[in-house]
Amino acid sequence: MKIRVECYAGYKGEERPLRFFAGDRRYEVEKVVDQWYSPGARFVRVQANDGNLYILRREEKTEAGEWTLEAYRRKSSSG
Repeated sequence: MKIRVECYAGYKGEERPLRFFAGDRRYEVEKVVDQWYSPGARFVRVQANDGNLYILRREEKTEAGEWTLEAYRRKSSSG
C-alpha cells in the first residue's frame, strides 16, 4: 500500500519518519524501533501513536523515494 511519509533529515542526511498518512488517516511516529536495508530499499519499523507497530519501506531506486506500508502488528490487548 502506497503511503505518504513526512521525515526529519538530520545533519547526516538520514531521513527519520515523523508521521505517515495511509488513506485519510494520520499516524504520528512515537519511536523508531528498528531499521534495515536490502538492495534498493530501506525498511523502518516504527511504533505509532495508536500503539501499533508498522513496517515502512522506502524504495531507493525511484527518484522520489516512494514509501509503502509493508506490514503492521496490532498492539497486544493483554499486559
